[in-house]
Amino acid sequence: MIVQQILKSKGGGHVVTVKPTMTVAEVTKILAEKRIGGVIVTAGGDTAEGILSERDIVRALSHRGSGILTDTAETLMTRNPVCCERSDTADEVLRRMTDGRFRHMPVVEDGKLIGIVTIGDVVKARLSELSMERDALEGMIAGH
Repeated sequence: MIVQQILKSKGGGHVVTVKPTMTVAEVTKILAEKRIGGVIVTAGGDTAEGILSERDIVRALSHRGSGILTDTAETLMTRNPVCCERSDTADEVLRRMTDGRFRHMPVVEDGKLIGIVTIGDVVKARLSELSMERDALEGMIAGH
């Protein structure tokens, strides 16, 4: 399965983005309201300049305390996040996420942001693919 198929199965195609100047408190409100684990940080809305996740915020809270809530998103974001393209396979994306120990990956085409996939999206797609393969093998064994 490729990233394009994962994006299509997610539907919507909307990527939640925030401006670099938005406060961490504002970002946490968006994360909670949208029930998501990370946002793309972008000044213009069409590039992935950074990514800010719940994990980034919790780490900063543990080191510096609640004062980080008035910091800007660009202060805590991971700059130049690892991205993938529509044509990348689920296995490639999963390997990069696992190796890098992150759970959100922007999808870009010609440098422009077109989507985001999470480790949950990729695992779900991979499980679906494995289930179809299993069903096909069982059908062949049963002589269908």
